Amino acid sequence: MKNLFIADRQDITQAGIRFIASSLDGIREAESVQQKRELINSLIKTQDAIVVVDYPLFDFASVDEMLIIGQRFPKSSWIIFSDTLTDEFLRRVVYEGDNFSIVLKTSSLQEITSSLIYSLRNERYICPRISNQLVNANKSAKDSGESALTLTEKEILKAIAMGKTTKEIAAERNLSFHTIITHRKNIFRKLDVNNVHEATKHAMRAGIVDPTEYYI
Repeated sequence: MKNLFIADRQDITQAGIRFIASSLDGIREAESVQQKRELINSLIKTQDAIVVVDYPLFDFASVDEMLIIGQRFPKSSWIIFSDTLTDEFLRRVVYEGDNFSIVLKTSSLQEITSSLIYSLRNERYICPRISNQLVNANKSAKDSGESALTLTEKEILKAIAMGKTTKEIAAERNLSFHTIITHRKNIFRKLDVNNVHEATKHAMRAGIVDPTEYYI
C-alpha cells in the first residue's frame, strides 16, 4: 500500500486525482500538499509513496531541485502532471529521473489511470503525446548535434560513452594516444562541456548516443 501526495494547487486537479485513486487497489490514502517543505516532510514520514506534481505550479526553484528531491527519496514514484512542458525539461526528467512518469492534464482518463497503476508497480509511464514530443525534439537536436561533430568524433564519443579509455580507443583505431586526446578536446569544445560525463549526457539528450545501449 502506498500513500499518494498531490502537489498541485488546483482544487479541480486534486479532486480528480483523488477520484481516480479511490478506484485503485494499493493506494492507502491521498493527501494534498501545498508547499515543497510540506511535501518533503510527508516523504520523510512515508518514503514509499506516489507524488503527483504540477511542476510549473509548484514551488520548486528548478528542475534540478525537483530531481534531487526525487533522488533523495528513491522509493518514491513521481508523476509529472501538467499542461505543457518544454523539450529541455522533458529531456532532463526522462534521462535523469528514473522514478518519474509524465502525463498531461489533457490526457485521457485511461492514460492518467495508467500512470498511477504503473507507479504502484514502481514502473515509469510516459504518455503517448509526451513520447511523440520527445521523438520530434530529439530528431531536431540530433540533426543539430551531428552537424557539429565529424563522423570520427561521433564514433569516438560513442566509444567514450561505453567506458573505453583513451588508450583503448587509440589502439582500436590505430591512432596515437595524442591524436585521440585532440579529438576529445575538439568534442568537448564543440559540445561546450568540461568532462566525459557532461559530453556523454549531452550526446544522449541530442540523440547521438542511444541511452538504452550506452551508459555514463
